[in-house]
Amino acid sequence: MRPTERIDYSPITQRPAWTLPDGKRMAVWVIVNVEEWSETEPMPRTVLTPPAGGVPTPDIPNWCWHEYGNRVAFWRMLKVLDKHGITAALAINGQAVTTYPEITRAALDRGWEFIGHGFGQKNMQKVPDEAVDIDRTVEAIRLATGTAPRGWLGPGLTETWDTPDLLAAAGFDYVCDWVLDDQPVVLRTKGEPIVSIPYTQECNDVAMMLIQHHQASEYRQRAIDQFDQLYLDSEDATRVMALVVHPYIMGVPHRLRYFDEALAHIKAHDDVAVMTGSEILDSFRGRR
Repeated sequence: MRPTERIDYSPITQRPAWTLPDGKRMAVWVIVNVEEWSETEPMPRTVLTPPAGGVPTPDIPNWCWHEYGNRVAFWRMLKVLDKHGITAALAINGQAVTTYPEITRAALDRGWEFIGHGFGQKNMQKVPDEAVDIDRTVEAIRLATGTAPRGWLGPGLTETWDTPDLLAAAGFDYVCDWVLDDQPVVLRTKGEPIVSIPYTQECNDVAMMLIQHHQASEYRQRAIDQFDQLYLDSEDATRVMALVVHPYIMGVPHRLRYFDEALAHIKAHDDVAVMTGSEILDSFRGRR
């Protein structure tokens, strides 16, 4: 199906009421992306271009740039999330679950939600068999956590024409790739519908730091500005805000403080719920 065949246009001002638990007016969820990059393939992203051009293999500087995130920066970021009492969502490659077992254990110990993020960090249009890739990711998370993931985030938000159908067939309840609303929306598939939970391309450290090349402080300012506007909007109807971080980006020493300060601003509001994707989904399904 084309995207317009999966979803109807619906103005947010004309929808049935949706109320969060405990009278909260707005939901915020934090997604930490943990990935495994293959040292035998071109790096998904780069910080340093080779002096002679081309795509070198092995690409030691760029592989190490990312690997620092899982070896060091994740643990620095974890302290900040613990400080604010935030139960995050871990969007993780299926193979990263076993490659980085201490990260898996840390997330399990804190009750984080695990979200499927492809089996490896590779465009879903380029994997040999998308259905197999999805199934392998589900099984890896199930073996590690005892539970199949309910949510999916494509690597780089990539999908094929068939991805929502394959996700629904594999038992997924929600997907994050469709960044087009401030509330959950229902997507049609060839089987059971799947729900799109609001994710973000704007409050996403990949976009800000690696593509737009902003100063580190842009993350704090943009997150606060985004939050403040959505908080005002939520006077009329519940809104959802996502904050997206990658350890190798926002977890590095010169950026982490701005993530910390953005979270402090959000947590100062008692009428805002910090939730996981599944909690947002369950509230939306039970809306009244």
